[in-house]
Amino acid sequence: MIRRRLCSGAAALALAVPLAGCVTVHGERASIPSVRPAEAARVLAHFAAVSNAAARAYDPAPVTGIEAGPLGAIDEAGLRANHAVRPAGDAAYAPLVFSDPRFLIPRQIGWPKFFVADTAVNRGTDARWLLVFRRAAADRPWKADFLAAPAAGALPAMAADRHGNAVAVPAAGTDLLVQPGQAAASYADYLQQGAGAVFAGGPSTSELRAAREEHARTPDSVTQYADQPAQGGDFDPVALRTKDGGALVFFGTRHQSRATYRAGHRLAIDPDTQALMTGTPRTSVTLSTVGQQLVAVPRAGGTAQVAFLSRIIGLVGAKGA
Repeated sequence: MIRRRLCSGAAALALAVPLAGCVTVHGERASIPSVRPAEAARVLAHFAAVSNAAARAYDPAPVTGIEAGPLGAIDEAGLRANHAVRPAGDAAYAPLVFSDPRFLIPRQIGWPKFFVADTAVNRGTDARWLLVFRRAAADRPWKADFLAAPAAGALPAMAADRHGNAVAVPAAGTDLLVQPGQAAASYADYLQQGAGAVFAGGPSTSELRAAREEHARTPDSVTQYADQPAQGGDFDPVALRTKDGGALVFFGTRHQSRATYRAGHRLAIDPDTQALMTGTPRTSVTLSTVGQQLVAVPRAGGTAQVAFLSRIIGLVGAKGA
């Protein structure tokens, strides 16, 4: 699990795709690649430039215009908190550098359209990020909605169509164990109730539930948890088919933890949390976080389970009472 405080995103405007003979193919009616590779490369380069500028200055303003979905919510809040605590920015910030980018570009009809950038990044040995870029219409900018950081070698091989493009998977009506459109709700239900056997054990599932149970009651506090899917618009899941017949699914979630403390207990709130807090924390603190998850979903009918490849969470709000 990765706790993320800041990143930023990219925007680039891609125009209708011209073909030979001066014919324009309209993306709302024809099955075409969601973006040209050269355009995807420009989007990724712009992402790095804006990300570096925002991170160095702790400036949330660019993020609200060029990121969306779970990634945008996490980054805007993280930069806002950092700016409140450290208004001078980060003069020692090490610029983000992408290399060896590979683009997963599906053929799609209609809007929105998306593509995934799979790129090496100077944030650890053998580190690669997956960034999902999506735009709502031909006259709208590309925005980064999801970020995933799977372990080296964890990604399954991706499927390709006869044109060599990635294969988008719809939200419903598939042959998968969990429909992409239901992944967030299924995960929220699992965290709340532990019901079902679709999720494989690990840090984001069985271990997370065990940690919650361990910390739910202490001599000083009682903590309650609430989990919800985050869907609609830029929060909608994105899925791509894998060679084994399964799919990679990116989805978002919202989480709250409310800790109520015994009378007389002295609360210690870190500066970054305090920067996002409303109300006065006397006896309770409610933390709101957003999660962005990448899972490998197998086909239905077998014994395989949904496996988490990446989970990045970030604090987006706090309330004291």
